[in-house]
Amino acid sequence: MRDHNKAFCRLVAETFDCPAPVYEFGSFQVHGQEGYANLRGMFPGKVYVGCDMRPGPGVDRVEDVSAINLPDGSAGTVLCIETFEHVFEVRRAFDEVFRILEPGGIFVITTPLNFRIHGYPNDYWRLTPNCLRRLMAPYAARVAGSQGHPSFPHSVMAVGIKTPAPADVAVRASKFVAAYREWLRQARSSLPVGVKLRRALGQVYRSKGERHQIANYYTADFSIDIDDRLAQAG
Repeated sequence: MRDHNKAFCRLVAETFDCPAPVYEFGSFQVHGQEGYANLRGMFPGKVYVGCDMRPGPGVDRVEDVSAINLPDGSAGTVLCIETFEHVFEVRRAFDEVFRILEPGGIFVITTPLNFRIHGYPNDYWRLTPNCLRRLMAPYAARVAGSQGHPSFPHSVMAVGIKTPAPADVAVRASKFVAAYREWLRQARSSLPVGVKLRRALGQVYRSKGERHQIANYYTADFSIDIDDRLAQAG
């Protein structure tokens, strides 16, 4: 898990009314990320269940996100932060998340695109921004986008709200995108001087593509889509 993924999840929790219970799939905290990858504190006072395919730190319940042992409509919010690249039956996993979400439930997902292969325990997929938008199409309201160079972003992410979306969803979605862009601006401006210097020096000998990746690391592009037929009137 990377800082921007945590910020994305935190800002969703702060901007949208995320119903309980909250289920996180991919909650196993790998070596070196114990505590850092804990998202529970973002949802205070709400039932929170950490799920993963294997037991370990952060895991309350062993579950396969592509075959979830939960009834239809039993989850209020589902988090999959840096998880779906490790799920082989990825299309089935999207269907399963939609199935278990209650009406008005929220799905939060981030996944890498331009990122090294990493096995926790295996790494199978990379989703492009357009692919993620298509997979999120069943949701009444969607905020979907990417971060990094437009031609090859390092991360893709989305928030989906299952019908019926609340009447103020457009306002909340716009507020969320603005808040995330502001977080990116602050994160870039607060980089240590040494990091900024190394990046500047690196521009001298890196390839054109690498220079673009570094320069656009904190650049984000989002779309907000609301299906009026599925949104709550009001």
